[in-house]
Amino acid sequence: MHAGHEQMFRRRFFISTALSIPVLLYSPFIQGALGFSSPAFPGSTWITPVFAVVVFAYGGIPFLKMAIPELKDRSPGMMTLISMAISVAFLYSVASLFIPGTTPFFWELVTLIDIMLLGHWIEMRSVRAASGALDELARLMPDTAERVTESGDTEEVPVSELQNGDVLLVRPGASVPADGEVVEGASSVDESMITGESRPVDKEPGADVVAGTVNQDGSLRVRVTKTGDETALAGIMRLVEDAQQSKSKTQLLADRASGWLFYAALGVAAITAVAWVIAVGLNIAVLERVVTVLVIACPHALGLAVPLVVAINTSTAARNGMLIRDRIAMEEARNLDTVMFDKTGTLTKGEQGVVGVETAAGWSEEEAFEVAAGVEGDSEHMIARAIRTAADERGVQRASVSNFENLRGLGVKATVGGELVHLGGPNLIEKLGIDRPSSIASFADEAGSNAQTVIYLIQDESEVVAAFALADVIREESRQAIDALHAMDIEVAMLTGDSEDVAKAVSEELGIDQYFAEVLPEEKDTKVEQLQSEGKLVAMVGDGVNDAPALTRADVGIAIGSGTDVAIESGDIILVENNPRDVVRLIKLSKASYRKMQENLVWATGYNVFALPLAAGVLAPIGILLSPAIGAVFMSLSTVIVAINARRLRGVDLS
Repeated sequence: MHAGHEQMFRRRFFISTALSIPVLLYSPFIQGALGFSSPAFPGSTWITPVFAVVVFAYGGIPFLKMAIPELKDRSPGMMTLISMAISVAFLYSVASLFIPGTTPFFWELVTLIDIMLLGHWIEMRSVRAASGALDELARLMPDTAERVTESGDTEEVPVSELQNGDVLLVRPGASVPADGEVVEGASSVDESMITGESRPVDKEPGADVVAGTVNQDGSLRVRVTKTGDETALAGIMRLVEDAQQSKSKTQLLADRASGWLFYAALGVAAITAVAWVIAVGLNIAVLERVVTVLVIACPHALGLAVPLVVAINTSTAARNGMLIRDRIAMEEARNLDTVMFDKTGTLTKGEQGVVGVETAAGWSEEEAFEVAAGVEGDSEHMIARAIRTAADERGVQRASVSNFENLRGLGVKATVGGELVHLGGPNLIEKLGIDRPSSIASFADEAGSNAQTVIYLIQDESEVVAAFALADVIREESRQAIDALHAMDIEVAMLTGDSEDVAKAVSEELGIDQYFAEVLPEEKDTKVEQLQSEGKLVAMVGDGVNDAPALTRADVGIAIGSGTDVAIESGDIILVENNPRDVVRLIKLSKASYRKMQENLVWATGYNVFALPLAAGVLAPIGILLSPAIGAVFMSLSTVIVAINARRLRGVDLS
């Protein structure tokens, strides 16, 4: 809808402006004010009225149509005010062609329409946002599946044809087509987009799998238990759709100001009519006074007061890595009192990293990394990548290895310098039946209490020589962002699908006010509602599919740009860089933008406070009477002031 309105206002603005040029060139007032005269020829006196009528019919009619819903709702706003002004100016100007002693408002009529078209084009362009969240969710589902036949072969069938009880082959790297239970095979499945869990989840016979998740390095045979609308992903899609529809209709400040001006104009016009009839009787002068009041009631500046700030706000945000999809959410950000962050990929990097290492006597950290990185040299498992990255950061060369073998569910082994080396977790220790040195055991216990994963380096199947602690690495920017939010008296909460231990450790390290652990997608949505029910204005910051319902439900949904497409499409505001500090910049910009809107509305409506009484003739007894032409000059000055003030937003300090 916004895109269609944007193109409509844009097209009508340019065409109406082009048609307005002859109106201005042949306007007696413009010629007199600027000291020029346009060429006269037979019929040239009709150029101004004819072109003005065309501009009204083409550029003004959309405002009249959009005023109808406001009038039906008995809530007059900007469209009603514009419609009243251009209708009165049009009818009076046409009538003035046939009534001696009257002055037409044609040039004022066309410029008013042009300015309003420009303002609404700018407005529509800045609020345009395609609601593609549901489409992005749907794309997670594969179109086809490999169904296992009775003979043991496979056949490719559309996902829509799957039924409960079908057995599917899910190859490495493929998406799971339907919710189901593993009946054969072993692998790990990336469920981060659904559950928020940063580590792939091991799957063996009996384990459940969810549609839309991605199989990793092994083949699985899955018996379908849920299809179509019954799947977990479909449930998330319903939550997103419900949350989108539950967004409240927020009335803009400019509309409220327009409503006040509408009633004020009618009131002043009525008083003007009565007062002038009593003073001079019913004549053309009284009609001109009333018309002047009603036309001047709609200042050009009010039509640009908010759209100009919105446009500059949008461009300023973009230069600072923030893309605004929903203007109302951007305005609401100034009032936030709670910011809720997703943990994985938002406060943390969403990838495993080595956060500690302990070695046995006779081994240095450098030697441990040299051997471990060599053993993990060819593996694409995230733990392998974490160890290689840590070794590279320390400038350690990888050892040469041979006879590499993957031990499913246990770890890996290889030969290094003629000796057999194992690398794996607690299950490997138990399998080999060996004891850990006391220093390494203490290190592992402490890491476990902090919800960190421990990987052991074992030599000759008999001696644990090193232990590595891995965890989802916390971003340094997260600490700075949370400190800054606290300085602004904003409470910080955290949502995660991870365990209680992991959530508690991250929360304590970052100084988060409250956290919610082991949260399922539908629970993330309800946690936002829970805070909102307490009277809090909540922003949600996330990057995954599982965050989409919460992003949409929140008063302000902030999506991390490096996250999944569906999270981005569900967010009101997108942070291009994965930097939590941009949330602070966003709130600062929202506050600054709102101040500019208020200032501009004061300038725009202040013009009316000054001009309406003069137009009504309050100072007529002392010879001061505001003519339509002079009123238009004041109106133009008000517009210039509003434009200059809006541009000052570009210099706002977001550091």
